Amino acid sequence: MYARPTVLAVLTAWLLLCAACSEKPVQSEEKLIRPVRVAPVTLTGGKRLRTFSGTARAGVESKLSFRIAGSVMQFTLNLGDRVQKDQVIARLDPKDYELQVQEAEAGLAQAIAQARNASANYERIRGLYENNNVSINDLDAARTQMESANAQVVSIRKRLELANSQLTYTTLHAPLAGYIAQILVEENENVNAGTPVAVLNAGSHPEVTFAVPEQLIAKIKVGAQAKVRFDSLGTQEFNGTVTEVGVATAQLATTYPVVVRLGETPSEIRPGMAAEVSLILGETEDHARLFVKPIAVVEDRTERFVFVATPQAEDIATVTRRAVETGALTEDGLEILSGLEEGELLITAGIRFLKEGMEVRIPAAGKE
Repeated sequence: MYARPTVLAVLTAWLLLCAACSEKPVQSEEKLIRPVRVAPVTLTGGKRLRTFSGTARAGVESKLSFRIAGSVMQFTLNLGDRVQKDQVIARLDPKDYELQVQEAEAGLAQAIAQARNASANYERIRGLYENNNVSINDLDAARTQMESANAQVVSIRKRLELANSQLTYTTLHAPLAGYIAQILVEENENVNAGTPVAVLNAGSHPEVTFAVPEQLIAKIKVGAQAKVRFDSLGTQEFNGTVTEVGVATAQLATTYPVVVRLGETPSEIRPGMAAEVSLILGETEDHARLFVKPIAVVEDRTERFVFVATPQAEDIATVTRRAVETGALTEDGLEILSGLEEGELLITAGIRFLKEGMEVRIPAAGKE
């Protein structure tokens, strides 16, 4: 009679325990989306037009300087003036050099007189020696004195030639026809030998210099044709030819200098003008090819493949495995013969965690 409540209590507790065990645990973990890096499939080769920013310069730029030191007495030209070859550019004060010429001339006259006296004395001593009136030592002494006097004449004549040359150096002439681009000193200013006093722009064909990044410099060759346009001259284009391709980067730079020489000589083009240079770069064949980063291509026992990231929303993309056929490995990357299209995004980092259809995140810093 007292056992029934106990059995009911045990049965109730057993039912409650079974119900508790049958409840599903609550999922508290959020879905994990892995970050990856991507790089686009690029189309390279064929005839592709590239445009670079450059600056005009004269075909020949000559820094003019005096060969001697002195005080600038006169500039005969002004900034921008056109000059002809051998036209006078500037003059130094010639007074000091004129005095050197006069001094050398006086010294030469004196040396010539002494040489004549020494020569006459030698002839006199030689006559006496032939008559046995003087010794051989006297004859040798007279000969030595004459030779020394003649050597002095030669030395002073050379000094006079130098003085005359230095006097002519007080006048600076234009080595080429052109125009004065810069005047670097003022009148009455003292200058040393070799100090530039003016800059002469010459040459019949102006040039344009521009910088080319390292990934493109190998595609530019001397002799390549170019089109050049100047911002200040509107839409007018000029033909040019690549004449120089740098083999070393400028200091603290990652670009290489290239020079294009224009085939025309319009007077409107001046050094320093901003220019745009257009060149056709690429392979000799007329078709373009697809290239990818080699790290994006994976190979298993059956095929070579890549993982394509298809953007879905914001920075989220879906992964698709795609079989590809590859070609040659070049400086542009690994050639793709089939399986991809230009602009598709390939995953280049985090590949070992990828599966078909999974979602990945492409952070802003993950695009190459």
